[in-house]
Amino acid sequence: MANAENPESSPRPLDGIRVLDLSRLLPGPFLTMVLGDMGAEISKVEAPGSGDYLRIMPPLKGEMSGRFLALNRNKRSLVLNLKQENHRDAFLMMVESADVVVETFRPGVMERLGIGFPTLREHNSNIILASISGYGQTGIYRNRAGHDLNYIGLSGLLAMTGEAEEKPTMPGTQVADLAGGALWASTAILGALLGRDRCGAQHLDISMCEGTLALLAAELGNMQCLSERSPTRGSEMLNGALACYSVYKTKDDLYISVGALEPKFWLAFNQAIGRNAHAAEVALDEDHQKRIRDEVAGILVTKTRVDWLEIFAEYDCCAEAVLELDELQDHPLHKSRNAFFTIPDDSGGILQVRTPVGQTTASPPPSHGQHSREILSDFGFSDDEIRRLLVS
Repeated sequence: MANAENPESSPRPLDGIRVLDLSRLLPGPFLTMVLGDMGAEISKVEAPGSGDYLRIMPPLKGEMSGRFLALNRNKRSLVLNLKQENHRDAFLMMVESADVVVETFRPGVMERLGIGFPTLREHNSNIILASISGYGQTGIYRNRAGHDLNYIGLSGLLAMTGEAEEKPTMPGTQVADLAGGALWASTAILGALLGRDRCGAQHLDISMCEGTLALLAAELGNMQCLSERSPTRGSEMLNGALACYSVYKTKDDLYISVGALEPKFWLAFNQAIGRNAHAAEVALDEDHQKRIRDEVAGILVTKTRVDWLEIFAEYDCCAEAVLELDELQDHPLHKSRNAFFTIPDDSGGILQVRTPVGQTTASPPPSHGQHSREILSDFGFSDDEIRRLLVS
């Protein structure tokens, strides 16, 4: 991990770790970006043609998608056609000196390509294969198609999101892909790397649906304590039931998030807005919560967001702006933490968001096959072998 005092000068924990990345679209590339931010050497193995589909998914900046540019820093691109025997054999030779293989195909595709886990293990007794899929490598849904919305639907997360007695609301980002898949996979890979001297080769089965289900552990714990109803959207302490934990509109049609759960914060918040309150309000029933919410809403709509933020700055009351994406870079918090940085390019720079494990320097996302010769050379292929692979 980068040193907090001087993050750019410290060695990174995954320096020297080689990752062969067969993934595309969102969860796999986000995962390997995180590993690359920690120092891993990421070789993005792409099929001929367009390669990773995310490259051409609108909107584009020049010839590359904005999403691709955001997720593929610190990587090199190699083109291999794994349906060709000589390219598959070349990949297996690379596995011999790799540490991790990442793939996001449907279950069974790796085996059909001739590079399933048993084959990888024959070539490297310590290889770690991370397989991210919608519903897992086993089970009755292993071959079923799906996307993030389906995974969060079957995990219960979608049902917990939205207003009470209204239809579920889609989250603002892909929770299953990123948190249910990529981040669980990164945790599993780090654990496998730490334990491979004891465990040897490992196949990590990361289900995005299952990974999202795990995020609901606390709410499922609450379900055991409720005899007359089941937890659902808009009815729980942290998803809309309480006036002290809610979102309110301001005079200029912007929004404030209020997270004053503890009585001391609720009292401070009400002092800031000029409302008489008592500590017990945070635990009153549904009818009282609606009345309190209406009162607070009626007060907050009388001033602009910036006016309220100036007032709240004098109180420790857990009230903050709800920022739109185009406001993020200029916010003092994100500036103070160097949350954003730019990779230079010919068009004025590629905007990047630093991950909590990363630094603010990076190599640009690669063009398709940009580093084929370089990667093959680094993995020990001769000039003649490289020439034959690149022309076949």
